Amino acid sequence: MSLIEDGKRLLGQGGSDALTVTVLIIRPATAESAAEVDSHVSRVAASGSGIRFHRLPAVDPPTDCAGNLQEFKSRYMQLQAAHVKAAVADLDAAALVIDFFATAVIDEARELAVPTYVYFTSTAALLALTLRLPALDEAVQAFDGTVDVPGMPPVPSGSVPGFLGDKKSPNYAWFVYHGRRFMDADGIIINTVGELEPGLLAAIAQGRCVPGPCPGRRAPPLYPIGPVIDLGVKESSEDCVRWLDAQPRASVVFLCFGSLGFFDVAKAHEVATGLERSGHRFLWTLRGPPVAGSRHPTDADLDELLPEGFLERTKGRGLVWPMRAPQKEILAHPAVGCFVTHCGWNSTLESLWHGVPLVPWPLYAEQHLNAFELVSDVGVAVAMEVDRKRNNFVEAADLERAVRYLMNGSEEGLKAREKAMKMKAACRKAVEDGGSSYAALQRLRHAILRGTRCNGVTSPGETHLATTS
Repeated sequence: MSLIEDGKRLLGQGGSDALTVTVLIIRPATAESAAEVDSHVSRVAASGSGIRFHRLPAVDPPTDCAGNLQEFKSRYMQLQAAHVKAAVADLDAAALVIDFFATAVIDEARELAVPTYVYFTSTAALLALTLRLPALDEAVQAFDGTVDVPGMPPVPSGSVPGFLGDKKSPNYAWFVYHGRRFMDADGIIINTVGELEPGLLAAIAQGRCVPGPCPGRRAPPLYPIGPVIDLGVKESSEDCVRWLDAQPRASVVFLCFGSLGFFDVAKAHEVATGLERSGHRFLWTLRGPPVAGSRHPTDADLDELLPEGFLERTKGRGLVWPMRAPQKEILAHPAVGCFVTHCGWNSTLESLWHGVPLVPWPLYAEQHLNAFELVSDVGVAVAMEVDRKRNNFVEAADLERAVRYLMNGSEEGLKAREKAMKMKAACRKAVEDGGSSYAALQRLRHAILRGTRCNGVTSPGETHLATTS
């Protein structure tokens, strides 16, 4: 979705030099994911955005990855290389934009003399760590204590993404590989804002993340073009949004944990207890565990997940929403005062776009690193103790404390709220004409067109974005 939004922006900055954008669609390995992709592609194709789609031939996915997700994605993309090369050649592409796990196709693009850009959908913090990883791999036996990521405070080992925790894991080996291959790209497009992560972006640009055999080697040109989110907030008729209409300004704690986040009974009881004790209004999107064979949460059975009597005791000041909620519309609502979130990067950017401070409850992927950065470096969040050894468990008392800090106006909470409002202004200014992200997108567009002309092609170029969906 982020790749497609990026493509829309490239099309929206048209001028005398036209670009077209074609997304290469790789068939997902599961029927559920394939249905999701087909549905999204159909919606975008019917929207009149101008985005084109090109489906690559089916490839049998690897079957021996034993649940190692990063290994699976990387190897699956590796198997697509010949088809990507053929598509790029058939489309006479001016440039190829690849996602995080597709670096194995860089060599094929080079054979065609087509510039290749990595589109990095997460933070500059994770990009800096990934670029530094090959050197760290040689220098340290294990990630314990703290990890040096240039441009940010020392990172506790407990905040390092879980897939980097085991050096014997094939997932780890693939991340080291991608960290090396990023340096071979012609540019790195990143979904962040210059004013949000200035120290990290500077460290990457100055070559401070790539010591070792090539000290001071600079990374490819950076294009921080964020926040790349669908900025249009539609009016929602959902009952949960109408419930917010009746609440005072900045009075509601919003809890939502992403498209894959769900809670078991133990976690749900801690959340319920913490919210009840806090005394604050809340809107809680609660999802139940997936059914067998699916990765997506189910609509929650509130009788099963919640403490007895909780709904009656909090009636009038709280709403538990047991299904997917319109998150962007909720974050845009003036009644929302803070966001308890898994810290997925899209959700984080949506929150900052609306100036809503955060309470991080990271669950998976790079979210623990995101949470650390938002608290210790960016300053827009109030931390909780998240016990990774207990499946990211949070005690009710800690949730109550964090909510009270933000909602009751403690010194820590006021600082986070003030910084979140500053980031709201920075994000909005960045994407306007003359802003930092607008300028980065212009530089990217010009780089693509210069690459086209250098290859002797004078007709309108085509930018192709490949994603594992």
